Amino acid sequence: MNHAQLGRSGLRVSRLALGTMNFGPVTDEESAHRILDRAVAGGINLVDTADVYGADANKQVYGLEPEKGRTEEIIGRWLAATPSRRDEIVLATKAYGAMGPGVNDIRLSARHLVRACEASLKRLRTDHVDLYQLHHVDRLTPWEEIWEALSLLRQQGKVLYFGTSNHAAWHIMRGQHTAERQGLLGFVSEQSIYSLAQRSVELEVLPACQALGMGFLPYSPLHGGLLGGLLRKQDAARGRSGRAASAIQGYRAQVERYEKTCDAFGEHPAVIGLAWLLHQPGVTAPIVGARTDEHLVLARRALEVVLDAEQLATLDDIFPGPGPAPEAYAW
Repeated sequence: MNHAQLGRSGLRVSRLALGTMNFGPVTDEESAHRILDRAVAGGINLVDTADVYGADANKQVYGLEPEKGRTEEIIGRWLAATPSRRDEIVLATKAYGAMGPGVNDIRLSARHLVRACEASLKRLRTDHVDLYQLHHVDRLTPWEEIWEALSLLRQQGKVLYFGTSNHAAWHIMRGQHTAERQGLLGFVSEQSIYSLAQRSVELEVLPACQALGMGFLPYSPLHGGLLGGLLRKQDAARGRSGRAASAIQGYRAQVERYEKTCDAFGEHPAVIGLAWLLHQPGVTAPIVGARTDEHLVLARRALEVVLDAEQLATLDDIFPGPGPAPEAYAW
């Protein structure tokens, strides 16, 4: 397993991260623990989760209480079963989403951040998280307040590094500027959606992260299964719902060409989709939301694939990016 610095920090993480959003509502606990074991045994040391993960979409549809926090609890029981695992992984979680019915049980106020972090630690059965990420931008809470709360958590030893998720470039810049004014390290990473089929972060977010020395962690690297061999019906259940189902109508011709191109490359579409991301400047580690052992095998294979200039150009032709900023929207 190759490793990379997480932005300008001294923290080294594997070039693939294990995403855990499916643990609970899709992947049962026994299978989740097996995937965690196999991931760590295979050299993946970055495990990404969030406090809101674990909610069952069906329960939300029928108005029942979603099981938010369930995914962290699954990881916590895995860590408790073998405490030495905690030292083997870089544990990342997030806060922002509603974790209760109260008006202060959501967003990034100091009150919510401190309470959310303490609740996550309890569910994860650990005394600290390595990377604490702001799951969404809070347009109401001032950055000064956010950094006061984050600094307190770090002083207490509950968090080591901080990152953002789903933030626009100007949000990141404002947050980082506030941290610098206070003499703080600031954010070391951003996590956003990024794949061959969704490249909007190339306009501003990725350049901003590179300029600020922040790592970049792409989620949904196969666009919800769209780039994972969807048309071959190798994952029919996933193909009937979610991001892939809504996207396939507009992407069908491209996906058909993409899958034929992958065949010509002699690789599975999921492998090529991840390998392409690993070739992109500024990308630290795609987050692989593995639901089965096979998904882990395909993900690891992507680390071994080297795409030449011609192959990369072919993929760019199938799924064109927005072009370099600011030329895409200025003179």
